[in-house]
Amino acid sequence: MKPFILFLFLFSSSLFAQEDKGLTVVAIGEAEADVESVLVKIEPDNDSNLTTIAAIIKNNFSFYKKYFLPQVVTDFSGKGDARILIKNSNQTNVTVEVEYKGEKDTNTFEFKPDNLRSIAHEIANYSYKFIKKSDSIFTKKILFVSDVSNRSGEQTKELYIMDFDGHNAERLTNHNGVVISPAFSFSGEKIIYSLIRSERSKKRNIDLYELDLKSKKSRLISNLKGINSGAVYLPGDKEILLTLSFSGNAEIYRMDLATKKLFKITNHIAPDVDPDLRPDGKMLAFLSGRPGKAMIYTMDPSQEEKDVKRISFVGDFNATPRFSPDGNMIVFSSWLDNRFDIFRINSDGTGLYRLTKDFGSNEDPSFSPDGEFIIFSSQRVLSQTKATQSVYIMSKDGEIIGPLTQNFGNCSTPRWSK
Repeated sequence: MKPFILFLFLFSSSLFAQEDKGLTVVAIGEAEADVESVLVKIEPDNDSNLTTIAAIIKNNFSFYKKYFLPQVVTDFSGKGDARILIKNSNQTNVTVEVEYKGEKDTNTFEFKPDNLRSIAHEIANYSYKFIKKSDSIFTKKILFVSDVSNRSGEQTKELYIMDFDGHNAERLTNHNGVVISPAFSFSGEKIIYSLIRSERSKKRNIDLYELDLKSKKSRLISNLKGINSGAVYLPGDKEILLTLSFSGNAEIYRMDLATKKLFKITNHIAPDVDPDLRPDGKMLAFLSGRPGKAMIYTMDPSQEEKDVKRISFVGDFNATPRFSPDGNMIVFSSWLDNRFDIFRINSDGTGLYRLTKDFGSNEDPSFSPDGEFIIFSSQRVLSQTKATQSVYIMSKDGEIIGPLTQNFGNCSTPRWSK
């Protein structure tokens, strides 16, 4: 199989396959012994804006049901391991008092009546950080692509961004083509992605673009002949890793964004695609056709073909390997039993663990910045002629929490902000 055809085959499920209600976590199950209660109270208790904020904060904490049992209360007479008091006296600022294990802290947030969800996520993250001494996912964003904007007779997918819980979805591109493989910069200010032009276009290439989230403008990064895709940023956002096939074979390169200078990392007769870099920069994970089918390999990216090692052996072929934030694990999808399912493996190739089974066809997994969650796309067959693909979230151990997109077309390749 030619490299270009193999590449399209690997990504075919992502390329071709209203109102966003978002995900509300309702059932959180039985509290375990180590689950702590979080009580949320507002003053005054008849303020509709504060009532909305409190409900969002409760829902935010419900994602971490392994750690917390959140409740909105009218008083703090109950025991409560953690207490969050939200006060608004002048419609300009919101004051938050958090108490946990005898310690208290107070902070003030700008009141945003036009975006209560934003302030609720900020307050929830501040409270979570006071309790757990680490950041939550509450203020993080998720990229994804969707065909919801399709017009009759056209197959297009554009880039969207949304809150971590599926709300506030916003369209970012208007290319009238197929957007694939998006990734956030480390600063969160830019997005790298690839584009396949519409069938009407004379130029049928996979080109690489960078979007500035502040200006909402895209610029062309690479349009070498063939594949310019699968890009991810290196720390510092001045370089990227990407797949290029201008030489006739798909290989992985490092590119300086300012000079466009290339450094070849893989060099093999089989196609090598879809790189991801461990956070410390010392290990690269990628897909390779070296064994005759796409499997996951790791290597030292500091030199060409250094310490290359195959680590996956499951399924007919694999796709989209992505490191955990601590670099100890890799999550990926594998074609097995006539569908994709998601697996987790240690970065040294040990400890293979299947995360999904009998839950549609599941692809494009990505760890949350805190390592507690995995987002992915799941295609559910609705009838003999209809199927839908949505973005889902699950715990790192495979417990499905629910869909983040609903009635938003076919969605794929979700990716977290850093």
